[in-house]
Amino acid sequence: MADVEIQEGRSPSPEQLEADARRAAALEAIRQWGDPVLKGKARDVTVFDEQLRRELDTMGQLMHAARGVGLAANQVGTLHRVLVYAVDGGEGPVRRLVNPTIEWRGAESEVGPEGCLSLPGVLVDVERSVFLRVAAQNEDGDDITVEASGFEARIIQHEMDHLDGVLILDRTSRDQRKRALRELRAAAAAGNA
Repeated sequence: MADVEIQEGRSPSPEQLEADARRAAALEAIRQWGDPVLKGKARDVTVFDEQLRRELDTMGQLMHAARGVGLAANQVGTLHRVLVYAVDGGEGPVRRLVNPTIEWRGAESEVGPEGCLSLPGVLVDVERSVFLRVAAQNEDGDDITVEASGFEARIIQHEMDHLDGVLILDRTSRDQRKRALRELRAAAAAGNA
């Protein structure tokens, strides 16, 4: 984003520079492709305490700073069955789901592009259910139900996949997976050079 402003003859604002620095720091804290924890299966949360609330707060802050719309515990290195998301691109309230399970999926599905904070620069098409109902708990252990559709349903399914050790690369076509893996390997090689 800052590069575009410079190319157009404008310097990035101090606010933009600060936001870019926050995003870079957040991405450093988020586990990246190749980290084994991303392929691990998260375990149910059984203790609902201040430590869990701090974990969820931290995840929400990282998600917002990274300019993401969802984040699962695997992505921050813990195998707790928790996720956070914000449908409006990170500006509004953060929803928190503890021990989520899908109770029902509608018959309708759609293919749409998805990216992932753990797979920087990758965008692939993934088929997802358009409607779903999720049973979960809040940070206090109270039962909650979320009925979601469209973009919200897509975010929840994406983050729940993370909790099962499934990445978008596992849900896309073979050709898109191969292309994305080439891009990730090239980026990793460039970063190690």
